[in-house]
Amino acid sequence: MAEGKTAIVTGGSRGIGREVALRLADLGYDIAIVYIGDENEAAETVRDCEAKGVKAKAYVCNVASFEETKAVVAEIRKDFGPLWILVNNAGITRDGLIAFMKEEDWDSVLGVNLKGAFNMIRHTAALFIRNKGGRIVNISSVSGLMGNAGQANYSASKAGIVGLTKSTARELAPKGITCNAVAPGFIRTDMTKNITEDNSELLRTIPLGRMGDVSDVASAVVFLLSSPYITGEVLRVDGGIAM
Repeated sequence: MAEGKTAIVTGGSRGIGREVALRLADLGYDIAIVYIGDENEAAETVRDCEAKGVKAKAYVCNVASFEETKAVVAEIRKDFGPLWILVNNAGITRDGLIAFMKEEDWDSVLGVNLKGAFNMIRHTAALFIRNKGGRIVNISSVSGLMGNAGQANYSASKAGIVGLTKSTARELAPKGITCNAVAPGFIRTDMTKNITEDNSELLRTIPLGRMGDVSDVASAVVFLLSSPYITGEVLRVDGGIAM
């Protein structure tokens, strides 16, 4: 099914992005990882994907930059050939109360989380159209559905992802291209490393009573990527927080 097809995963060197990349490699997709963090982590993820018998390569790119994303998509297209999947997973937090939030903290979070997803969709859409098909999954958050105190920038960026997903889905559906979103809740990643499961107050907010794993999110992403008749959907993976 995936032979000769390439998946781009932003923020793919660790956490949710790494798990998604490995799952897609299991399915036979060649993997292009876009990252801006630890080179060793990216190299390890590439090696683990290659060990599954697929081609993989990591690309350093600031997804908030329109020009850098344009260049990296062109480079990936040159290295891999036709693209089939885009997973917009790259994200950052700069938490703080809105009354005291610095402008640069607002701008940087919206730049990476929301504009980054737009940039990647903008530069891959024509390639998907040319291929007469493709799959896009954007990583949102329950913070974008509910709001979260101390995360006005993050919540706004993830709410924006929902609108971006639905508009993209409507525009690209006639071309056979789907676009969906996954909205994780509290998932064990580096981003939540300061949250522990012995926090009883946190656990009380989660109906299932536990934090999620990156594998839970990756399973939802793969499900949407393999579903040709689902588009414009936002799938929560949150243990029931936002029900």
